[in-house]
Amino acid sequence: MAHYDLEEQEQIDQLKTWWKMYGNLVTGLLAAAAFSMASWQGWNWYQNKQAAEASAVFAALEEAVAVGDAQKIKAMAGELADKYAGTSYAPFGALLAARQSFAAGDLKTARMQLTWAAENGRDEVRDLARYRLAAVLLDEKEYDAAIKQLDIAPAPAFAGRFQELRGDVLFAQGKKEEARAAYRAALDQMEASLGHELLQQKIDSLGEAA
Repeated sequence: MAHYDLEEQEQIDQLKTWWKMYGNLVTGLLAAAAFSMASWQGWNWYQNKQAAEASAVFAALEEAVAVGDAQKIKAMAGELADKYAGTSYAPFGALLAARQSFAAGDLKTARMQLTWAAENGRDEVRDLARYRLAAVLLDEKEYDAAIKQLDIAPAPAFAGRFQELRGDVLFAQGKKEEARAAYRAALDQMEASLGHELLQQKIDSLGEAA
């Protein structure tokens, strides 16, 4: 019995020695792990809360669009951009509001909203914002700025449309040969559709190549 007591005491002494050497490290690692877990759970809770609130604001924006309430459209789109920029609702809201602003002839506001969406959106949303922004800049005769938006290669789904709009800008600048090349590139990149017929008409309207 005394043998076992002695053996147990040795184990206890070894454990005490080990704890003195590594106890602070173990405690620190456990505390860090607990903090990381709490932080992760807190971040998920915050993200979910942001998404839920942004969804409600976006729904209000859609309602404002449905009734044509321009003031509320601007307010809801602005709230999404200011408070919920990290959610996917914000760039979608900017695109939706910009479409209404453009339809109302408010190109200045449409340009601001599309610029925000182009800078803060992702993937196809960003490309769509840049495409529409270039169209607004074309209407405002800011040709170089429009071309700049179209210079960044978009997703393949937008490549043809970008080239077609580039052709429109170049044509507006009087650069017929460059416009023709852009239209032909668009024709090559777009799938067969009604868009092909319109593109061919644009090419034909430029006459024979020099």
